[in-house]
Amino acid sequence: PRFETCWPALMKDSHGVIIIFNPELPSHLKEIEMWYSCFVQQQPLLDSQCLLVAHHKPGSAGDTENLSLAYPLNKLKLIHSNLEEDPEDVRMEFIKYFRSIVTIINESREREEMSIIS
Repeated sequence: PRFETCWPALMKDSHGVIIIFNPELPSHLKEIEMWYSCFVQQQPLLDSQCLLVAHHKPGSAGDTENLSLAYPLNKLKLIHSNLEEDPEDVRMEFIKYFRSIVTIINESREREEMSIIS
């Protein structure tokens, strides 16, 4: 929040938002609602343009099964990252996410070009 004055510059022309949080901190679970509201809903971006990453620190219990997020966060793609155990899984999920963003950008560009032509 202390960098709020920079947010409009960060948001300008953005095509995607990745929110990384520590699921073991209750304060983070509240904060990601604010990040989602400011950076996704107010832009507005599609939910498919947002990726949530629950990052588990080395040695943490990392309960990946029982993380239940409230609406509207529960509609978003959520991945769990634990770089000690599954770095390859995280890498593959990021690649899938970036591909989906590129697809959205290309479709948007094609729609713009068609509207100019017609």
